[in-house]
Amino acid sequence: MRYFTAIIHKDEGSAYGLTFPDLPGAFAAADTWDDIPKAATEALDLWFEDQPDVAPASLDAVRARPEVAAELAEGAVLMPVPYIAADTALERVNISIERGLLRAIDETAKSRKMTRSSFLASAARRELVGAGL
Repeated sequence: MRYFTAIIHKDEGSAYGLTFPDLPGAFAAADTWDDIPKAATEALDLWFEDQPDVAPASLDAVRARPEVAAELAEGAVLMPVPYIAADTALERVNISIERGLLRAIDETAKSRKMTRSSFLASAARRELVGAGL
């Protein structure tokens, strides 16, 4: 998993704005601080749909850029955002899990009209990325 640095800024009376110094044109907005992970994840997914793969710069390299330093001086903050590349190929895996937990997973998945696999994938993505997807 790779991490891209987001610059987060907020003007009074507006949403949080996110830009990614490594990804020209990638941006997002979030109404609350808690909405930032989901907005950032969606922005990365959209950017990589039609852009070439890019290696993220280190946090120190991003921080050293003059335009980033200027934004930080104006009150912006930096946030590393994990990115899980889209790869829709499925792979069968074998895991071991407590029986009671498995029953709870199956009951919850069924109540949400999901398969066990889709429930586990959704929960793992939410845990890894921090976004309520």
